Amino acid sequence: MELSFESHCRKVDLLKVLFASRLFKVELKVKERESSSSSAAASGDHLRLQLSEGEQLYSVNQIVKYLWQKSGHTCDESLDHLTEFEAVAHANDTLNEELTAFLVKATSENMSKVENIGYLKVILSSFLYAHANALSAANEKRVEGWLKGITSSDAFKSALQEAEMRLGIGKLSDAPVVKDAKQAKAQKGKEPAASAEPESSLEEKAPTHPILPKSGRRNTLITSALPYVNNVVHLGNIVGSLLSADVFARFCRLRGDNVLAICGTDEYGTATETRAIQEKVSPRALCDKYFAIHERIYKYFRIEFDYFGRTTTEWQTKISQDIFWRLHERGHILEESVEQLYCLSCKMSLADRFVEGTCPMCGYEDARGDQCDKCGKLINAPELIKPRCKTCSAAPEIQSSRHLFVDLPKLEPQLVAWHGTVDQEWTANARQITHSWIRDGLKPRCITRDLTWGTPVPLEGFKEKVFYVWYDAPIGYISITANYTDEWEKWWKRSEHDVKLYMFMGKDNVPFHSVIFPSCLLGTGEEYTLVNVLGATEYLNYEDLKFSKSRGTGVFGDQAAETGIEADIWRFYLMYVRPESQDTVFSWDDFQTKNNSELLNNLGNFVHRALSFCAATFDGCVQPVDELTETDRQLIGLVDKEMREFQECLSKTRLRDGVRSLLTISRLGNQYIQLCQPWTLKDQRARAGAINAIAVNVAALIAVLLAPYMPTVSERLQQQLNVKLTAIPERFVALVKPGHKLGEPKPLFSRMEGDRVAELKTKYAGKDAVSGASAGGAKEDAKKAGAKDAKKQGAKDATKGTAKDAAAEGKQKEKPAGKEEASGEKKK
Repeated sequence: MELSFESHCRKVDLLKVLFASRLFKVELKVKERESSSSSAAASGDHLRLQLSEGEQLYSVNQIVKYLWQKSGHTCDESLDHLTEFEAVAHANDTLNEELTAFLVKATSENMSKVENIGYLKVILSSFLYAHANALSAANEKRVEGWLKGITSSDAFKSALQEAEMRLGIGKLSDAPVVKDAKQAKAQKGKEPAASAEPESSLEEKAPTHPILPKSGRRNTLITSALPYVNNVVHLGNIVGSLLSADVFARFCRLRGDNVLAICGTDEYGTATETRAIQEKVSPRALCDKYFAIHERIYKYFRIEFDYFGRTTTEWQTKISQDIFWRLHERGHILEESVEQLYCLSCKMSLADRFVEGTCPMCGYEDARGDQCDKCGKLINAPELIKPRCKTCSAAPEIQSSRHLFVDLPKLEPQLVAWHGTVDQEWTANARQITHSWIRDGLKPRCITRDLTWGTPVPLEGFKEKVFYVWYDAPIGYISITANYTDEWEKWWKRSEHDVKLYMFMGKDNVPFHSVIFPSCLLGTGEEYTLVNVLGATEYLNYEDLKFSKSRGTGVFGDQAAETGIEADIWRFYLMYVRPESQDTVFSWDDFQTKNNSELLNNLGNFVHRALSFCAATFDGCVQPVDELTETDRQLIGLVDKEMREFQECLSKTRLRDGVRSLLTISRLGNQYIQLCQPWTLKDQRARAGAINAIAVNVAALIAVLLAPYMPTVSERLQQQLNVKLTAIPERFVALVKPGHKLGEPKPLFSRMEGDRVAELKTKYAGKDAVSGASAGGAKEDAKKAGAKDAKKQGAKDATKGTAKDAAAEGKQKEKPAGKEEASGEKKK
């Protein structure tokens, strides 16, 4: 029997028949046919079953019933009238009372055991899957388990996959996305009519500002740890929080979340005051200068927050002081006299960042007055061994001063109770660091400093002091949102809209976000939004060394563009080596290898093979897929698996693992093309076109999956595909329809040459690594790298198949790495 359908066929109708065919084990030959005349279309003749007896069936539900009988079953004729419910259901997508009552009763009695209604099972489950609002909330609960069991079956999933492959993604209850029947038309002996217009397979939803939480939506609030304004961020800073937040935000938008991503510069505190003294400018002038640097860096890397603000604002003062007063009124603020360091030479009290010395816990000699970078422990400056003034290096003396503390021991029970409800979604290191703090017992934490540059303390007797940066800075997330919208409380105070807060940072910032900040918010007694998912990374080192601006070691944000390497290539590699479970290393040799092997030879090669073959063989017109072979199904199944894995990884903020799934898909595409060899099928043009159409659709899926990681490359690939994709499908679907006209295929990536890599490696090695010997060694490295490139190029050419293959596909030409402008900077 042959099932034919038109491009206007409702996807839910095709799903029903395909599901019935699989469930009842009745074989069908499925093909797309030319669109009917307007009169036929008006009659609803979009799907037709050609019976072996020469007759035809047009009613979808009657086709399902026929397949049920064909499989050897009988029907309960008394229930036939129930199959016609959809004649009136489409207006509001709901079931009538009689059918609802029957469905609830049948599912409660286990419909699988009720005789002679298997066809109703197919009709009802397909309809309910497509129409989420078909049942009332009360009845939905009763039917939910039954429906879930059906839709998770292999027969249903396979039918859904084929329906989406043939009709594209979209709501099952809607008509297919392709509106012009000529785009899907495939006449025998002729190529499909081409459409030169960009095909928008997925609905674009441009955000309207201000973005506010919405009922019935997944409201996702995303923050990146605020970078210190006077620090130029290095690659480790960028991958640890800023880029991670951007990648995750892009993914969330693609999956349909209502997203607000905010960040900004942390501008108050000792570090700013110290740098301002060094540069002989006011703290405000210094902040203005470096804020502009930050913006340039993030623009280059395409790290795009919905709002990027600053902490030196009136809202910061208002909200910080309000939280303080609420803590004070509820008895969570203590006054204590503390010892602090005073430099006689500079005639000033030395706040944390003005003093360095040996860590009393691990012996690290360059620990700061607030925290040791080596062991991560927090320190009170007077505890340092052999302290020294950072400004003049003199040994300071100890003096006494009164300060304010937040009473963390008193707040500990609330913190522990809250922590137990959320930390399972945190990264392992975030959980471990927080648990160690709680296990050791919380201690009162000082929240004031003897400085002038900061949020003023409003309490009488302490008005000459400012708030300590790690009480004040996390409140910046809230104040920056308040500068974005006057309705900031809808995001930051619990209301009728559920909000899920994701925070990205390096592991050194975990205690401030997992203990101190939430303790302060809990202590106010107000319903503040608290972090749900805390994503912390380990450290990214540079060629087994630490990044150091003063020693010139490593690449910093304002230097990345100077290399001439495209920003998306940086984004890709930083995500590839993202230190998710342990420290990782930025290596120039590995950077070159990953660019040339994974991007150029794997992903870029596959995409170019698929698109250039279509251009050379079919004039850029995507061909129909009339029938799927076992090889096709295997590819679709494997790609489908990797797409689910991709979304699972990104949903759980395992961003590095998502890169692996993406590259696996392109690797599968290369293997598929090499196995099928469409360029050899000169006498099987339809089959060659089907192979290419599947490959082109895999390339389209890759274009979507690339968007969080490499937005510019994704946009270029979409231009070549002549599509605009703004949502991520849950599984393999045909995003590019038969008859669609592709754009001009061009190479996506450039080879990274060995001699250039050797130059950059030497340039950013730092003062300690540069010597005459190393300079000579760099030349030798360049020579070896060049030889390695030549060898790899030969291997790559060998994998492309025969000379005829290359000619048919169109050769991928290489070009020098392009240049773009840049800048860089980041967080603590």
